[in-house]
Amino acid sequence: MFISNAYAQSGPFGGGSDLMSFLPIILMFVVLYFLMIRPQMKRQKEQKSMMEALAKNDEVVTAGGVLGKVTKVTDAYVTLEVANGTEIVVQKVAVTMLLPKGTIKAI
Repeated sequence: MFISNAYAQSGPFGGGSDLMSFLPIILMFVVLYFLMIRPQMKRQKEQKSMMEALAKNDEVVTAGGVLGKVTKVTDAYVTLEVANGTEIVVQKVAVTMLLPKGTIKAI
């Protein structure tokens, strides 16, 4: 008797469409794609092309920080000369950077 009925009212944005309610989420995914996913895919593509282009006498840096000159390249492994007469075998994926020629002078 003393309490009146309360009816739901529309929000401050009105009774907008479903697309407008999902627009912030869609916008967030678009920004995420351009800021994170796209640059990562570009970096992976550059890394893959660098590994495929490895050749004898290239100077490289491995993931562990080892500097060496490539002496042999196979499908999955690379043989590096790290000192005169000292060679190590590493996986191709461990090669992170290709150095300019003449960077390593001690070998």
